Amino acid sequence: MGLVSTFPAPDGTTVALVLCALLTALHLASLVVAGRRIGRHASGTTFPVGAPVSLVRPVCGLETFSEETLARGFALDYPAYEIVFCVADAADPVLPLVRRLVAAHPRVPARILVGDERISDNPKLNNCVRGWEAARHDWIVIADSNVLMPTDYLQQLQAAWRDDTGLVCSTPIGARPDGIWAAVECAFLNTLQARWQYAGEAVGLGFAQGKSMLWHRPFLEARGGIRALAAEIAEDAAATKLVRAAGRRVHLVAAPFEQPLGRRAAFEVWSRQIRWARLRRVTFPLFFAPEIASGTLLPFVIAGSLAGTWTAAAGLAALSALGYAAEFRLAARAGWFHAPRLLVGFLLRDALIPLVWCAAWTHRAIVWRGNAMDIRLKGAVGPRAVLRRARAA
Repeated sequence: MGLVSTFPAPDGTTVALVLCALLTALHLASLVVAGRRIGRHASGTTFPVGAPVSLVRPVCGLETFSEETLARGFALDYPAYEIVFCVADAADPVLPLVRRLVAAHPRVPARILVGDERISDNPKLNNCVRGWEAARHDWIVIADSNVLMPTDYLQQLQAAWRDDTGLVCSTPIGARPDGIWAAVECAFLNTLQARWQYAGEAVGLGFAQGKSMLWHRPFLEARGGIRALAAEIAEDAAATKLVRAAGRRVHLVAAPFEQPLGRRAAFEVWSRQIRWARLRRVTFPLFFAPEIASGTLLPFVIAGSLAGTWTAAAGLAALSALGYAAEFRLAARAGWFHAPRLLVGFLLRDALIPLVWCAAWTHRAIVWRGNAMDIRLKGAVGPRAVLRRARAA
């Protein structure tokens, strides 16, 4: 009885304030960790200086910035590299552009491979198989067609290679947004997803990201080669699990590479986020489950409904403003898009997060570039199983 009287049950206001204070502390901690990690060039790379590199670029369809992003691959300041373009369909409208770029840059060894290998339900992975197998060098970078490569792109990837590395990646950073929904895309890509990816890597939980991946061919070939990445519907999820199973780590570049966005429609943003969320839910369900609380809006609205006074509501509003201000500060410090409309992007993003999260649990299929993909797990398809199948074939 004495304990009950000494420690009365907390009221709704106290619960609301404590909950949001904890969430804000976690939010700020991730921003601080990511902010200190991004842009930091660690010393001690073990990548062999000047080793030749094969740059494999799967391409599919024409986009607003296709010519610029593909041309950047020919302007890299690196002594020995080749480009292998992979085009699944001979009728793809991007093919004439690729051919023109190859002809315009004869000093850079480049090839175009047409046709894919159907090893999985993942069209991008299928498109990369021939490029991987045709690559002339043991160091291979697989890079999406919309990555905006700086001239020292390869050096930045190589600088992150260590003795314990299995894979070096870069998450995409949204750039050049046109309109409010492109700002929402930046809010998702930059200060939410990239932030958590860098914070996770800083504490030893590095996840692969398929936009840019630097592999050492002997390492991956010893574990089933590129076909082992068919173990999951998403090749980057399979890569993460393969690297961890080998006792290695996924490392990130010091500063992530940009992806120009241009104009985005609401439906495009929604579709893309739904696709990624469903893939994360299937491949890493325990990490995906708490994502519903990754935004500020929903937890604070719930907490506000528990608060019993205007003073408590004002306190919650102040905590919310602090979180958004810190997020905006990270974008500015990192040199990412940080125009005032990004603040509106934060609010719209956080309003979408619970809807995206719920939709990710209720559907078992996604559509990527017109390809319907069943994301249900298909039994034992881990890297070892794929390796056994490859040996038996």
